[in-house]
Parts: sequence; C-alpha cells; structure tokens
Amino acid sequence: MTEKAAIEGVKIIGLATHSDERGFFRELMRAGDGSLPAGFGQLSHSLVNKGVLKGWHAHKKQEQWNYPACGLLKVALHDNRPDSPTRGKTIEFLAGEGQPAQAYFFPPGVLHGYICLKGPVHMFYITSGTYDPEGDEIRIPHDDPEIGYAWGGERS
Repeated sequence: MTEKAAIEGVKIIGLATHSDERGFFRELMRAGDGSLPAGFGQLSHSLVNKGVLKGWHAHKKQEQWNYPACGLLKVALHDNRPDSPTRGKTIEFLAGEGQPAQAYFFPPGVLHGYICLKGPVHMFYITSGTYDPEGDEIRIPHDDPEIGYAWGGERS
C-alpha cells in the first residue's frame, strides 16, 4: 500500500524556468547550493519509451538526483533502509511534462523506480559515485510482494 508520507532524506525541489519566444532555460543544479551529491561521480542520460517500467533499484553507497527532461513518469520511492524512521514507506508522484518543473533526490538504500506514461522520456541523473554493479547495486523485482506496490500498465 502506498502511503502519502515523506521519506527521510528524499528531496523534491522546484526548478526555476526562464522562458521567452525562443524557448526556455532551466538551471538544474549549481555547485555550492547544497543540491549536488557529496563527491560528484557521474552524470548520465537515459531514454525510456512509453510503457516501460524501471524498478526497483537502489544503491548501497551512492546518492542520486533525477530529472526527466521530457515525457511523463509516475515515480515511486520506497524506503528500504533498516534503521530509517520512515522504513517501509512508499511515496509516488508524477514528474515531467504537464507537472511543475522539479528534480528529485534519494539517498542510499531508498528503492526507486518509475513507469513511463508518456514517452519517450529523457532522464538525466547525477550520482555521487560511478557505476559499480558489484559493489553498489541493489535490485528487487518490480512486483515484490513485500513492497506490494501496484505500478499499473507495466512493461518491464
């Protein structure tokens, strides 16, 4: 069951957009404003087609910021950290086209995933470390009964 509650350490920030007849400019993050992960590691770009589900995934050590540049996602975050005061909580929200401009952050141990409702989605993400499938990856099936989250319309 999804609970509409905050997860300890998760941040969702609004982004200022400056528009004119040429288009827009949106600053995602800036050194010194406290938004970048400690010890920047990697900037990545992912293309996700409509109907694709990516979840559940977490990191043992890395922090991560996500920003969908176009398209529409239903995002879900689940607190899987054993010592967290919000352990077991799940939040969901829409991100991308037709939503307020925002980026979202999650600390190590928070499971994250999304389903592409309108695509394709261009997802940009910044991690505090570099890709390490052996030492940092946590993967749990999207339909894990212990989490019990209903994605709706999934194609993984």
